[in-house]
Amino acid sequence: MAKVFVIAEHRDGRLKKATFELLGASAAAGNETHAILLGEGVAGLATELGHNGAQTVHVVENAALKFYTSEAYSKVIVEILKKHTPDVVLASHTPTGRDLMPCVAARMNVGLASDCTQLAFEGAKIKVRRPVYSGKATAEVEFLASGPQMATVRPNALGVPKADSARIASVVAETGNFAGLLTQVTDVVKGSSARPDVTEASIVVSGGRSMKSAENFKILEELADILGAAVGASRAAVDSGYRPHRDQVGQTGKVVSPLLYIACGISGAIQHLAGMRTSKTIVAINQDPDAPIFQVADYGVVADLFAVVPALKDEFKKLKDH
Repeated sequence: MAKVFVIAEHRDGRLKKATFELLGASAAAGNETHAILLGEGVAGLATELGHNGAQTVHVVENAALKFYTSEAYSKVIVEILKKHTPDVVLASHTPTGRDLMPCVAARMNVGLASDCTQLAFEGAKIKVRRPVYSGKATAEVEFLASGPQMATVRPNALGVPKADSARIASVVAETGNFAGLLTQVTDVVKGSSARPDVTEASIVVSGGRSMKSAENFKILEELADILGAAVGASRAAVDSGYRPHRDQVGQTGKVVSPLLYIACGISGAIQHLAGMRTSKTIVAINQDPDAPIFQVADYGVVADLFAVVPALKDEFKKLKDH
């Protein structure tokens, strides 16, 4: 049995689903499972962490933690880790996790396995698998040195177990040393989109350069709204100005692993495949039967996306209405 600490991630007063994946995986393995919860006015989230597998929640509330900064968050987390000496420290491989965990690992002087798609517990040790060579292979990683084993896990890689309202976590109020901080976030300007982020969505509908214009992405948005999906884009579509960079899926964009990925007019360059090939089910719509995307697709449609996508939208709407 391992002593596992999970970094709880939240935004706008809501915990991220990926945090529940990590807690559930640890609890299912019979580990002593802790969560670290940082922020301002966030103590109420500890109850939900308990329902999803945390036995103990370590809470630090301070005005300096209202908005995320790697400096403040990593400093406080390291203080907690040194105090409680866990065997394993896990975080989600989200934009926040990718920024935070290297800082924590460096301060702790230990290694970090990032962007893992598989996680297994063996006593107090973990083994993880992470993609290499643009996702063409995976490497199994073990931790040999002393100190906590640290890893970030790709969202949607483990699945979210069912919450149990009977599980109640004990809450420990921790303190942090905030003296000498050099950075401070005073405000965050939020985007206008109400759709989920591509890294967290269970369904992603993406378009490529074949969409021909930013206006044509409206048909993907209509389909996404019916499915409750995020809208993504290839690098070619982003470079053409059809979508903002925050929607880019790929090696130089965001890595996603949804339950369903629908690629519309995307040829399947290796850069794009590296960012989505671990999706559970891949549907490709492309007029070119030799497009590389079909090599990784579970279902392929060789047809004009401007005919197929509206038809899919109508059928899904009928299903939803009934």
